[in-house]
Amino acid sequence: MESLKAQLLVATPMLGDPNFDRTVVWLLEHGEDGALGVVLNRPSELPVAEPLPSWDVLTGDLPVVFQGGPVSTQSVIGVARVRKAAPEGTWAPVMGEIGVLDLGVDPDEVAPVLVGLRCFAGYAGWGAGQLEGEIEHGAWFVVDADPGDPFTDRPEGLWRSVLARQRPELARFALVPDDPTVN
Repeated sequence: MESLKAQLLVATPMLGDPNFDRTVVWLLEHGEDGALGVVLNRPSELPVAEPLPSWDVLTGDLPVVFQGGPVSTQSVIGVARVRKAAPEGTWAPVMGEIGVLDLGVDPDEVAPVLVGLRCFAGYAGWGAGQLEGEIEHGAWFVVDADPGDPFTDRPEGLWRSVLARQRPELARFALVPDDPTVN
C-alpha cells in the first residue's frame, strides 16, 4: 500500500472501538513498520497551560490539550502550522506548512514562525500491516486532509464535516445518527 501519511482516517459507523467512535485521525507517519496519527476531534477540558505553561499563549483560540489517542497518553505531540521555515531540528513537515513541532525547544525560538499550534496527549498507533487490515475490513474511510482540519475551530463537528465534503457514497454517512438503532 502507498503511504497514507497526511491522510485522514475517518472512523466508519461500524468500527465498534469506543476509543475511535466517530473520530478523525490525521496520519503523521505511515510506512512498512506501521502508522502513527492523532485524533483531531477530541478536545479535553485540560488547559494547555497546565502541562505546558510556556506553550499556552501560542495555542490560539482553543488552548486545550486534545486526546490524541489511546497510546502513550502521558506524552504530548505538538502539531503546528508555520508561516516560513522553522529553525532546523524544531519541526518536521507532514503536509505543506503543517507538521510536528518539537515541544522540547524554547517556545521563543519558534514563536516568530508559528501560525497555529495544537497539543495532543497520546496518539493512535498501528503495527506493521495492522492499519491496512483495519481499512480492508471497513473500519476506516481514507480521505484527503484539508489544511484546516488539524486546526478546526469546531472539532466536535469534524467527523460530520469531513464526511459531508466527500463523494456522495461517503457523504451519506455524515447523516448517520449517533445511535443507528433509533433511525
